[in-house]
Amino acid sequence: MPNTQIVMNEQVYTNYRLQLPHEEVLGTLVVQDKLITDIQPGIVAHGQNGEGDYLMPGLIELHTDNLERCVSPRPGIRWPLEAAAVYHDRDLASAGVTTVCDAIAIGDVAIGSPRLTNFAPMIDVICQGQKAGRFSVEHRIHLRCELAYEQVYEITAQYADNPLLSMISLMDHTPGQRQFIRLDKFKEYYMGKHGATPQQIDEFIGTRQQQQQIYAQKNRIALVEMTKAKGISLASHDDATVEHVEEAVQDGVVLAEFPTTLEAAKAAHSSGLQVLMGAPNLVLGGSHSGNISAMELVLQNLVDVISSDYVPQSLLQSIFIIAHKTGKPIYEAMQLFTSNPAKAIHLFSDRGSLKVGKRADFITVHDDGVVPRLTSTICQSRRIA
Repeated sequence: MPNTQIVMNEQVYTNYRLQLPHEEVLGTLVVQDKLITDIQPGIVAHGQNGEGDYLMPGLIELHTDNLERCVSPRPGIRWPLEAAAVYHDRDLASAGVTTVCDAIAIGDVAIGSPRLTNFAPMIDVICQGQKAGRFSVEHRIHLRCELAYEQVYEITAQYADNPLLSMISLMDHTPGQRQFIRLDKFKEYYMGKHGATPQQIDEFIGTRQQQQQIYAQKNRIALVEMTKAKGISLASHDDATVEHVEEAVQDGVVLAEFPTTLEAAKAAHSSGLQVLMGAPNLVLGGSHSGNISAMELVLQNLVDVISSDYVPQSLLQSIFIIAHKTGKPIYEAMQLFTSNPAKAIHLFSDRGSLKVGKRADFITVHDDGVVPRLTSTICQSRRIA
């Protein structure tokens, strides 16, 4: 590589295994004015020496419930919201995430759920924090719309013109279908989570099934029309059958989140939808709900995007798990965490890959063969972790 003249505000990262879109190159990456300005093979004498560690694009997260966990770290505890949002932001930065769609639930299937009242202050704290420069990671909004909740469209429409709204997902957690097609698994999950008695859970199931019949279809139609009019990326959720996928395609869905069966995943993928699965499922080796294994779908090349869901740190580990299990190079495995999610929410023009002219959003990683360790997170040229 030719000698590089040192320029004011220039940052040089050399002797890194650069994970480019189609290859790995041991080389040098240069940053200036928040952008990547040069990528070359070879090592230079100045700059930060990576000693052969990985350098790859910052991770892009489309569906995380981590803010909820920070707000309520234990049952009955509500942490001050502004502090919880900052804790959440730091969790993401330390996990290698540089762009996040914070998943905020509009409605819930659980009686008295905090999701029924928490959505507005959570959205407000994200918008205010992003505007004030309080966050290290770039935050956007993903509204999780529970179709069987009577007021879901009315509430969601209030945020339709919010510039941070990047994604809407159509959810139906009614017991007896999709994620909880097995009622025994539904009862086990909700009795454990909410301490309900068998009688209470049976009454709860009946009520929720009735509400689905009344509200779900009309809410779906209204939300689909709104996303088309506003150009918002639309996702389906927990598709279990070919019919679910066909309905999603008809609605203009671009992303199928967490399909629960092999049949649904195949149908979604063959229909051109991007299939999203959870990193915790990969790390743990299976689904806590008894649904399809994420790795089974990965091995059949049926997965396009990986989300951390409820464990931010699982993302980075999952890149290396996929590479190890499939034999794919890191630069190919990482696309499920970088370029593909960027494309799903129309951000690939300026992030999601290492390319001259794109934002300087990237991470450096040391892998000892056991658990990969993040050594730095860079967001728009600024080190944030």
